[in-house]
Amino acid sequence: MRTSKLAAFAALTALTLLAGAAKATCTYPPAPAKIPDGNTATRDEMVAAKNDVAKYNADITAYQSCIKLESDNSIAELDKQTAGKSDDEKKALAAQKQEAERKLVEKNNAALDEVTAVVERFNEQLRAFNKKNPPAAKK
Repeated sequence: MRTSKLAAFAALTALTLLAGAAKATCTYPPAPAKIPDGNTATRDEMVAAKNDVAKYNADITAYQSCIKLESDNSIAELDKQTAGKSDDEKKALAAQKQEAERKLVEKNNAALDEVTAVVERFNEQLRAFNKKNPPAAKK
């Protein structure tokens, strides 16, 4: 009996470590360090900023995919655990699933809000740049 408890504890510990490792794979990307002032920036600075913002947008999209996969895996694991459980245990697992879904939505929305703010700041500076540096008229 003692051996089976020890084995169960070891398995639970391994699962916990694996779950922690899986969570560590979703790294929140840093926003671009700087958005240049469109009133004083050069064309090269604006192009570089555009590329940084585009990369950040792609990194946020990858992060959102990662946290979705992580959440889906967590929920699938909780679904597996419901077999043979009492009604109270099933309710507790359902509450854990609901919390996992809530956390996913919260993380996703926070990432979306931040990338939207960065893009809006860039677009504001781009408008200022374009106003100071109108495109050459076509002949």
